[in-house]
Amino acid sequence: MFGFVSRTRSVKQRAESLVRLNLELAKLEAKKKASALGVAAGLALLAVVLVVYAIGFAFATAAAGLSEALPLWLSLLIVTGVILVLAAIAGLLARRSARKASPATPSQAIEEAQQTVEALRSHV
Repeated sequence: MFGFVSRTRSVKQRAESLVRLNLELAKLEAKKKASALGVAAGLALLAVVLVVYAIGFAFATAAAGLSEALPLWLSLLIVTGVILVLAAIAGLLARRSARKASPATPSQAIEEAQQTVEALRSHV
């Protein structure tokens, strides 16, 4: 009789431990995905800022092209092109980082919980 009670307590303690570990895994996974979304937001903001600067340089290029000789105009146009290329790279990096973080569900923790439930069912 006492062996049954001790085994029941042991199973209960192990189940509680598994639940706590699964919750910890879910928290860690959520933190990881939240930080990836933060990086994506930062890169997207960088892309927006660079596009705003590129538009400013485009206007400066047009003004310089109308009022100055070709070398100054050409140099401003090159700077505008470089800024647009950097904005495109930052935008692509932001999109890639955002895709890594979605969906925001803790898939590893859910999978581990399902395996735990299946293992408990098979031993009962």
